[in-house]
Amino acid sequence: MALARFKDLCMDAGDPARLGGFWAGVLDRTWKQQEEEGDGLLSGPTPQHTIWVNQVPEAKSVKQRVHLDIFAADLADLEALGATVVEPLHGTRTWTVMADPEGGEFCAFLRAEVPAERLHGLVVDSADPAALARWWAEIYGVAVTDNEGWLTLEGVPGMPILTMDFVPVPEPKTVKNRVHWDVTVQDVIPLVEAGATVLREPDEEIDWHVLADPEGNEFCVFTR
Repeated sequence: MALARFKDLCMDAGDPARLGGFWAGVLDRTWKQQEEEGDGLLSGPTPQHTIWVNQVPEAKSVKQRVHLDIFAADLADLEALGATVVEPLHGTRTWTVMADPEGGEFCAFLRAEVPAERLHGLVVDSADPAALARWWAEIYGVAVTDNEGWLTLEGVPGMPILTMDFVPVPEPKTVKNRVHWDVTVQDVIPLVEAGATVLREPDEEIDWHVLADPEGNEFCVFTR
């Protein structure tokens, strides 16, 4: 039984308007700034397509541990929006590693016909991808597919993104993730009993819990 449902995504930004406008163009979403110089959101066809872009004081300092996989027609279109190529196509690899205007990595998969839903993968770097994938599979109540080195979840409740992927990396997590996801639950306690860590409880500033999974990836929890 699922303990949680996917709610939406969040991105940290030094300049929310710049980063939000970029991702609006990449994903064909609508950008709305809530404050003159502050947070905003990207909206799509459902509330679950929402991506909150939140202003933070710290700049990106290390490779992102969570990144997005997107479909695109042409790398030049992405570069015109403000992206840069980090790792070009080579060998048998079918994607290009790029960076958004604030240096956040994402992977671009080119298609002659771009699907209406351009965001197709949520990718998590992991020290132990098998263990972390199984943990999130239990939380979401879905199966795990082992792709001989990296693992995939599909059919995550509430998530409009096709796959949630867990890939191995040698480096440990050192800073707060600049991309994270929110979930909704009936009760936070089962998540803690399953192995999540409470980083922050609701207070005078927020009405949700901030938790971390077994590898320290932050996620926000809203009770239904």
